[in-house]
Order: sequence, then structure tokens, then C-alpha cells
Amino acid sequence: MWDLLKDLGGFMAARKKFWLAPIILIMVLLGGLLVLGQGSAVAPFIYTLF
Repeated sequence: MWDLLKDLGGFMAARKKFWLAPIILIMVLLGGLLVLGQGSAVAPFIYTLF
């Protein structure tokens, strides 16, 4: 897992593609919300956000 993050950071630094960082962060956060909203007590609060 750490190797993947290290490689991704190296790719963004070498190719000057720092605009990818916010996109990846938003995708990870939305994925976390989906996983949290699957079957937990937090689900009703997540649905009110959208």
C-alpha cells in the first residue's frame, strides 16, 4: 500500500501533475462515504448531504 502511494507521489512530482491530488482525494472521500453509508447508523445523515 505504501509503495503505491510512494509511486503515485513520484509520478505526480516527476510529471508536474499536482492537479491530480485533489481529484484523488475527493474520490477517496466519496468512496469512504459510500462504504459508510452501506449499512450503518450514520447512513441517514449521509443521505441528507446529497
